[in-house]
Amino acid sequence: MFNPFLKNRENLVVYLLIWIVIALFHWLALYYLLQITLEDAILDSLVYNIFYAGIGISLWYPTRFITFESYSMPRLLLNHLMAAIITSIIWVFLGYYILSNFLIKEKVYYEFINDSLAWRFVVGILFYAIIVSLNYVIIYYNNFREKELKESELNSLVKEAELKTLKYQINPHFIFNSLNSISSLTISNPEKAREMTIKLSDFLRSTLSKNEKMKTILSEELKTIKIYLDIEKTRFEEMFEYVEDISNECSSIEVPAMLLQPVFENAIKHGVYESIEKVIIKMNCKKDGEYLKITIENNFDPEAVPRKGEGIGLTNIKSRLKLIYNQENLLTFTKENNIFKVNIFIPILSKELINEREN
Repeated sequence: MFNPFLKNRENLVVYLLIWIVIALFHWLALYYLLQITLEDAILDSLVYNIFYAGIGISLWYPTRFITFESYSMPRLLLNHLMAAIITSIIWVFLGYYILSNFLIKEKVYYEFINDSLAWRFVVGILFYAIIVSLNYVIIYYNNFREKELKESELNSLVKEAELKTLKYQINPHFIFNSLNSISSLTISNPEKAREMTIKLSDFLRSTLSKNEKMKTILSEELKTIKIYLDIEKTRFEEMFEYVEDISNECSSIEVPAMLLQPVFENAIKHGVYESIEKVIIKMNCKKDGEYLKITIENNFDPEAVPRKGEGIGLTNIKSRLKLIYNQENLLTFTKENNIFKVNIFIPILSKELINEREN
């Protein structure tokens, strides 16, 4: 596997620039400090540094396979020490062979290059240690980023699974209640039972067609709600009335699919079922700053005996809102003056923020 850091053209340019700087300092040291001739200093600098620039790229392989996970620390250091010695010997004598046999003929330089083999060997080991250390930093940084990405993907999958579980709780809960209602009507009013069955079929067809969608626009959500209310209207007739006040700007805003249905079901179950007087179910929707505020309220009989249930309605909504928007308190409810009111706040995301989250 090629060094992923150098696959990027900009990183490769940086790598080459570093070696150019090293070669420049190498030349300056030879020419000004050691008084080597200009031509000899340039050739020495170019040959040795070009060779190690190429060797440095190949050092990715021992770094990649001599890992902390595969070897104990003493063995890892010993392997790298042996590799550093072999690499440095090859580098020193390869450069020596080419310079002394093909490029430089001056006697003074021969004496210098023979005398400098030991410190060149030490420099070769130092280069090896620096390059391998940087490679380890790159490897563990890439592994860290990959781990973060996988954890993020896993969290997204878990979150999606939780959302689907919460969403799928709604349909069975509603279906069982509707079937109970149909069952009670089959004897007392078969025609209404038939009408209610047809409407239930329409409702299920509508919800199942959108089953995989996590979000839908508010106007589409309300179509499903009205089918549900028609089902209940078949049974209760004039026992309840639905009134809505929704601004035009709210209709096209996305909300979690099947979010409102449990609220209306609660209004029917704890309002209409338990009251001997007509129940008014009101829905109001408007923008409130950076939120879409949806308010659903209904009157109820305070003296009625509360009906028992699974209690998944409002809890379900609160959990879904927290998972989707990562915010607390997006759902509040009050029970005052024989009015039960639910407030739902949907964050209105800008197009820029939506694109950022998708990316």
